[in-house]
Amino acid sequence: MKPKLNHPPRRVSDKKRWRWARERAVQALYQQLLNSTSDDLLDAQFMEDPFMLKVDLNLFRRIVRGVSAHERELDRSFVELLDRPLAELDPIEHAILRLGAFELIHSPEIPRAVVINEAVEMAKLYGASESHRYINGVLDRLADRVRIHEPRRS
Repeated sequence: MKPKLNHPPRRVSDKKRWRWARERAVQALYQQLLNSTSDDLLDAQFMEDPFMLKVDLNLFRRIVRGVSAHERELDRSFVELLDRPLAELDPIEHAILRLGAFELIHSPEIPRAVVINEAVEMAKLYGASESHRYINGVLDRLADRVRIHEPRRS
């Protein structure tokens, strides 16, 4: 029998912490769309989950509060790019598009390819089977409008 070694806990990469923050933010934005929950109440509810200690809390809060503060502007930024009225958009797709639009418009330090890829990953995780393609197309066209000096991804 091998002796148990006491290894120090592994440090979770920033990339993982950012992904988890976006996952939780999509959940919070979805809840907000369905129930009009306040930012403070959402924050309190999510902080009850011990897993939140592993996510990048600053990013989670920045996304949730930022989307809440700019939701009309964000919806206007992509509504013309949709193939259906905004009211007919699936709530999870709506939440993911708001997250992506927020990061494209208000986080220029995050490359457009990263923003779009993260939103696509959220759609694969939470959306319908082909929603990731839809999210990709809408956000790619939005990025062409709001990130005119940043090259398209190859």
